[in-house]
Amino acid sequence: MKTFKLNSLSIKIAFLHDCVYTMLLCLLFVGAFGADHDTTVCEMLGSPGFPLLAKEGDLIIGGAFSIHTQVSNPPLSFTDTPDPLKCSRINFREFRFAQTMIFAIEEINNSSSLLPNISVGYKVFDSCGSTLASTRAVMGLMNGEERTLRKTCSSQSSVQAIIGASESSSTIVMLQMCGIFQIPVISYFATCACLSNRKEYPSFFRTIPSDYYQSRALAKLVKHLGWTWVGAVRSDNDYGNNGMATFIAAANLEGVCIEYSEAISRTDPSEQVARVVRVILGGSARVLVAFLSYSEMDALLEEALNQNLTGLQWVGSESWITAGHLTNKRYSAILTGSMGFTIRKTKIAGLQEFLLQVNPSQDPQNDVLREFWEATFDCSFQPSLHGQTQCSGSERLQDISNPFTDVSELRISNNVYKAVYAVAHALHNMLKCGQKPKQVVKHLQRVNFTLWSGERVYFDGNGDPAATYELVNWQKNREGETVFVAVGSYDASLPNGKQPQSVCSESCPPGFRQAVIKGKPICCFSCIACAAGEIECSQCPLEYWSNENHSQCVPKVIEFLSFGETMGALLTTFSLFGASLTVVVLCVFFRFRHTPLVKASNSELSFLLLFSLTLCFLCSLTFIGQPTEWSCMLRHTAFGITFALCMSCVLAKTIAVVIAFKAKRPANTVPQCSLPLQRTSVLSCTLLQVLVCMLWLTLAPIILECDVGSPVGFWAVLGYIGLLAALCFILAFLARKLPDNFNEAKFITFSMLIFCAVWVTFIPTYVSSPGKFTVAVEIFAILASSFGLLFCIYAPKCYILLLKPERNTKKDMMGRNQ
Repeated sequence: MKTFKLNSLSIKIAFLHDCVYTMLLCLLFVGAFGADHDTTVCEMLGSPGFPLLAKEGDLIIGGAFSIHTQVSNPPLSFTDTPDPLKCSRINFREFRFAQTMIFAIEEINNSSSLLPNISVGYKVFDSCGSTLASTRAVMGLMNGEERTLRKTCSSQSSVQAIIGASESSSTIVMLQMCGIFQIPVISYFATCACLSNRKEYPSFFRTIPSDYYQSRALAKLVKHLGWTWVGAVRSDNDYGNNGMATFIAAANLEGVCIEYSEAISRTDPSEQVARVVRVILGGSARVLVAFLSYSEMDALLEEALNQNLTGLQWVGSESWITAGHLTNKRYSAILTGSMGFTIRKTKIAGLQEFLLQVNPSQDPQNDVLREFWEATFDCSFQPSLHGQTQCSGSERLQDISNPFTDVSELRISNNVYKAVYAVAHALHNMLKCGQKPKQVVKHLQRVNFTLWSGERVYFDGNGDPAATYELVNWQKNREGETVFVAVGSYDASLPNGKQPQSVCSESCPPGFRQAVIKGKPICCFSCIACAAGEIECSQCPLEYWSNENHSQCVPKVIEFLSFGETMGALLTTFSLFGASLTVVVLCVFFRFRHTPLVKASNSELSFLLLFSLTLCFLCSLTFIGQPTEWSCMLRHTAFGITFALCMSCVLAKTIAVVIAFKAKRPANTVPQCSLPLQRTSVLSCTLLQVLVCMLWLTLAPIILECDVGSPVGFWAVLGYIGLLAALCFILAFLARKLPDNFNEAKFITFSMLIFCAVWVTFIPTYVSSPGKFTVAVEIFAILASSFGLLFCIYAPKCYILLLKPERNTKKDMMGRNQ
């Protein structure tokens, strides 16, 4: 048989730097509140103090248990040193968990096959069921017994692993601190699905299944029993909020409706708990799903007694559904018949005998042993002035029946037992491989062993065990006592036990990032795909792009819209066709330039508009082909200037139409009054766009990749064109009721409707289109709006000029037929 020898000095060196980091934890608080209050802020946590239970060894396993259930909340004035945190009201059930941990360690020390020649010690701290006290406990576990702000760190080694805590919120606080040092935390009772997130908590393990499965099992249970109208109450913490959110989501999928969902906390004032009970009484649902920890359950039941809350079918979470102290006659009228899922119970050989041997004489200086003895036998070791019984220390635990001595329902205690053995096996394998103590996490992930009871222990990729449950029902036995009767089971590994994936528990796959879901706890998130060009949602270098899985940056593929591909060839054809058609219309107008129709259409503006439309069609060609420095700078500026000229001409024509038909003598007045105004408006409107483009190229030149350079400049150019189009549309719309024989304003209105529709549609399409399709979208918008202007304004005129020359008379243009 191979034996191990461990040099404790190596552990001390490996963990010596941990105490330095622990000092930094306190300094972080100081930085948040200011240097003037450094003592006050650090006193807020109190001294890490001495462990409640401890034993030296070559390897140390830490423990954090809610041995007390009440914690003081000293006022924080930041002017006086606050009182240290004080925990009171011993919890027999949690004290049994702590003693179970010690029992398992003693078994390992007596084993010849597991960690031979290695002594395992322990340090047990009190987390008091509070996140603040848990912070104090984990600091003591990581750094030893000394204060760390003004004194040097203890030379003692840190713990190799921590067993605890009971509450999910306390466990999260502990992980946020000891996770930095890769100290694993193995919880026996923290079930929040959020803790399965391996990215956030890579050093977390647990021997109790995640609420990912329990919540869905509860939803299937109420559906199976035909309870489709239920109420819900939960603990106002990570455990209750996350578990209830998952249950409600699963219940909705099962067709179960929730009448109300209320939350309570053990620190809530009595008025809040009373209000929740009144809501339950006022509801019509006769089934109540209670996702509560045992402390909140105690508070709710006390108020339920006060308001005589009876006649409900309770469906409970595993936190309280097998809590023995709730089965007394005081609560029997309320809870008899309750149902819920819990982990399977088992027997631990030798544990009962070990528990019954606990006595203050084992360590006379240990305060918690004395407090436990006094609370158990309702006596005092100190002389009492109130006639209280004096403790002798010879009282017998065999004569007492309480949650500490009751081993008939070993469920969570078995989880503690398994957690200790999992750490021992990981340490055994680590030392067998000759690796450093920092490798405990890696070996914990790989443990796979079978206990004496035949139960197999292992962890999945998220640090969770296999999810199997018993369905228990509270029933009366022949003696009238409440007992837990197993009436069913649930195995999540079976096909009928599989559930939809929950965003509250599953880590995001590669190429996705977490996004907080509004209205849910922060540990609930959805997975959103990383943006293009990112791996693990971090931007790739400029010359690289992400692969399909967003897992690696690869060199960018040079991509552009070429003349040779189908899309490029089609767009080029339409561009040249549009330019040619515009030139043909220009020739037709030049041929009939002396006719009344062309003259009435303001021939000077008509020719200028046709010239600008030709440029609009041709400027789209600058977007096709391999980019060069000149084509990149020309494409957007040419587009902006030519369209500004085009819109300026349309605006001038619209103004001319309005002035012409508002004048009393149109034939004589229009040429004299409107021509200078038209030329001025066209020139000034176009020059303003030229100025914007010059500023754009000067301040943010468009680079070779044909990036817009400045989004402000790009959208300013588009916005200015849109402003001109809007003015044209408004004026043309107002002039739509002019004489029908010559109503150019009507045609301009139609053209502007098409123009605006194209460019309003263009904006979202342009923003969402990738790569060369962005260029194709912009070319399509240019061509579509140009064709719209050409056909709406000039098609009716060409029809009269070429096919209906008899209507090309001055009388028809004036609309004054006798």
